[in-house]
Amino acid sequence: MYDYLIVGAGLFGAVFAHESALKGKKVKVIEKRNHIAGNIYTREEEGIQVHQYGAHIFHTSDKEIWDYVNQFAEFNRYTNSPVANYKGEIYNLPFNMNTFNKLWGVVTPAEAQAKIEEQRAILNGKTPENLKEQAISLVGTDIYEKLIKDYTEKQWGKPTTELPSFIIRRLPVHLTYDNNYFNDTYQGIPIGGYTQIVEKCWIMKILM
Repeated sequence: MYDYLIVGAGLFGAVFAHESALKGKKVKVIEKRNHIAGNIYTREEEGIQVHQYGAHIFHTSDKEIWDYVNQFAEFNRYTNSPVANYKGEIYNLPFNMNTFNKLWGVVTPAEAQAKIEEQRAILNGKTPENLKEQAISLVGTDIYEKLIKDYTEKQWGKPTTELPSFIIRRLPVHLTYDNNYFNDTYQGIPIGGYTQIVEKCWIMKILM
């Protein structure tokens, strides 16, 4: 007889199973995939940790959470600072003052905001009806044309005018010269991959 049936051997399931076991509960975990760790599943190929379902970067400003995950794995100090290549020109992502300076030559947040507002005026205050209008309402026409339109249309296989606005309800815009994608205090990727975290949860649970 089990106290809990956990559906899915991902990060939540692993943590719940581990914490339940620490409290003396008996748990059963079921998983439909042929591996544990859910969407954070990683596997090693020729010494490289491959993220099966896309890269996952752990980030939090909560020290308690950071200390918790570090009991299962050692994390490197990976800082996500992506860039976009538009016709040979490199732009920082997420959109920040380095991006705006490259585009418009502005140097202050006020100048950048004014430029965005100037370009948003093309919508005449209307509620965005599609992704194109939503993007322009958030970051203006220049960024939409150079850094959003082609990428998004390739991703979805449709013109942005045919895509719903809710796809990009928000776009990260940083009015600083910091290229760090996240604002969190603690960031990194576990050395040895994410799968080990789930494995260690199981091992520690069994040993209790």
